[in-house]
Amino acid sequence: MSILSHTNDKNDFSKGSVIQNILRLALPMTLAQLINVLYNIVDRIFIGRIPENATMALTGLGLCLPIISMVMAFANLFGMGGAPLCSIERGRGDDKEAEAIMGNSFILMFLCGLILTVLGLVFKRPMLYLFGASEQTLPYAESYVTIYLLGSLFVMIGLGMNSFINSQGFGLIGMLTVLLGAISNIILDPIFIFVLKLGVQGAAWATIISQGLSALWIVRFLTSDKAILKLKKQAFRLKRERVLAIVGLGLSGFTMSITNSTVQILYNVSLSRFGGDLYVGIMTVINSVREIVSLPVQGLTQSAQPVMGFNYGAGEYGRVKKAIRFISAVSIGYTLLAWSMVHGFPGSFIRIFNQDADLIAAGIPAMQIYYFGFFMMSLQFAGQSTFTALGRSKEAVFFSIFRKIVIVSPLILILPNLFGLGTDGIFMAEPISNFIGGLACYGTMLCTVWRELGKKQLAA
Repeated sequence: MSILSHTNDKNDFSKGSVIQNILRLALPMTLAQLINVLYNIVDRIFIGRIPENATMALTGLGLCLPIISMVMAFANLFGMGGAPLCSIERGRGDDKEAEAIMGNSFILMFLCGLILTVLGLVFKRPMLYLFGASEQTLPYAESYVTIYLLGSLFVMIGLGMNSFINSQGFGLIGMLTVLLGAISNIILDPIFIFVLKLGVQGAAWATIISQGLSALWIVRFLTSDKAILKLKKQAFRLKRERVLAIVGLGLSGFTMSITNSTVQILYNVSLSRFGGDLYVGIMTVINSVREIVSLPVQGLTQSAQPVMGFNYGAGEYGRVKKAIRFISAVSIGYTLLAWSMVHGFPGSFIRIFNQDADLIAAGIPAMQIYYFGFFMMSLQFAGQSTFTALGRSKEAVFFSIFRKIVIVSPLILILPNLFGLGTDGIFMAEPISNFIGGLACYGTMLCTVWRELGKKQLAA
């Protein structure tokens, strides 16, 4: 048996235990996401320890998060849009179309990365003011985002194309991709920030150099004989129907990132108005903690997508249902544990990023409000991943918009003005949306996808 044939058999998700297939991808993919988060988290940890103006510098970096989310949104648009389609075509046995999808996605990322760099550099200052920057925090924010935007092409390819490595079942390679960049970032951060005394600019340089190394690694792997689906020049020719399919399915991940960016902007602007720069800094810490505690459940649900998509394409509907049951149970259990940890020890999480006494004192009650009922997010993660894995882009996009735009955004603007709630009201918007959005998303998935799978299972 050839090496390629053995690899294809190994990554045939219609065979063996569904749970084992998910876990085989989940561990490396979750570790990969954890490492990937370190790109930005490590920056914040080091910046929070700059000898002078650490809190202002950290707040300035936090103001850049909406722009970073926008870049990631476009990477998700083409990466999370193309990768599930690749899994479905692999399940159908059409590797040629799967490679064409991957090639089209790559070109879309490349072109979009160039456009975002130019537009970002032109409009960075007005955007930062719009996002809540003050005269004190603008210099730090502008210094970081200018350099970060120069590397947005690396971010696009490094984040977006890694989905195609994972979708082929190469979870370990996907983990090594981000491990390469994260280790580079951890090494370069203190050198650029403290030794070369570049401050926030040093953090940005470390990040884009590291992302560049990850992007080169990905391209090299996907053009090698080790990949099942290869990145080929003949697959770069864009086809209208294929592009629309990629964008249509990718709108879910894109919308989630864009709506996250919108919500971050509203949080920063409202907190700046009702609490000042200190509360914008607290929001930066809260976002950082959220990235960490959400990782395991995101890694699990995203690693289940190739397995569900492959089995759906192969007509193994009972295996798809088993995967949904598994990710739902584990997601609920984990988020309950995460909620108890953050609620019980908020100060410990805050001190990872900043030691300022005022920020810690105000941040503890803020975190306890923001993370109340965090376990309800598990229903959003499980439902959203199921819709995406099975190519149901309309539902996936709708529930991304519903939770963030329809629920969270209005509450951020309304609640602080009611009953003198102020900043407490702003932080309350998140838990309310978790309960309403999570129940709506998961309930709809059960009433539509679950019933459809049952009918197809009986008819098979």
